[in-house]
Amino acid sequence: MSPQENEAVEAFRRDVVEPSMTKLVIVDFWAEWCGPCKALAPVLEKVAADYADKGVVLAKVDTDKNQFIAAQFQIKSIPTVYAMFQGQLVADLTQARTESQLKAMLDQILRQVPVESAESQTEAELEPLIAMGEQVLGEDPARALSIFDQLIAMAPDHPAIASGRIRALIALDRDDEAEAAIAALPEEIAGLPEIERAKSALALKQDAEPVEDLSGLQAEVAANPQDLDARYRLAGGQMAAGDRDAAADNLLAIITAERDWNEGAARDRLLKLFEVTGLEDPWVSAQRRRLSAILFG
Repeated sequence: MSPQENEAVEAFRRDVVEPSMTKLVIVDFWAEWCGPCKALAPVLEKVAADYADKGVVLAKVDTDKNQFIAAQFQIKSIPTVYAMFQGQLVADLTQARTESQLKAMLDQILRQVPVESAESQTEAELEPLIAMGEQVLGEDPARALSIFDQLIAMAPDHPAIASGRIRALIALDRDDEAEAAIAALPEEIAGLPEIERAKSALALKQDAEPVEDLSGLQAEVAANPQDLDARYRLAGGQMAAGDRDAAADNLLAIITAERDWNEGAARDRLLKLFEVTGLEDPWVSAQRRRLSAILFG
């Protein structure tokens, strides 16, 4: 290679290949005389800036000044836009000419490659704090709310933090504030599983009415086990009292007696209880096995 080609290769290695070891690099092959290149440039620059925290960077390669590099990539026309990660081309972005098209393609790529980003670093820092808030929530909802309030100031649109805060409000009987918090959520996170868990917690709280005399209702059910309405009310009272084991036992008893009783009300309430507890929780796994044995055994 000539000295100029060596220099071009070193520049490409420094500006494109090395950053791609941890980042997703958008490589824009362009030239000064290319009108479409100039039209596309602001779109690429804006998207790269918007996605900087996600680990995306933009590198521009002038094909007139870097003919050797362009030849290595077999550039036949410009603009040509590639995505590179860890020194390898991972996508051809050339057909993405609008901001929305480009972002859609980047979103898809970022789900598949382990890009190092500010977001991933922040997530790693938040994860143990969220776990602490979740642990405290079952013991001291007021303290949990304080933890989630501090975390949401750091990451306002984090679904797990928003969910924890909403469930802490529910545990503190501040249902109106929980409803307002759900209504104020950004559309992009409102339907995520973490938020659905919080919504289920609120629905379950509003559905499970406290029972003043649980022992009396228990005696009523014991005397007439086939009174499914009384058993359902007992399960609601037990949930309101925080006795999920007894509530699950009664809901499963209803499903055993009459699978579709009251349009599947017992099963729906049980599934909400699972979602609120957390689908990965060992208790939920055990209850799911009991439910499966009833439904499919």
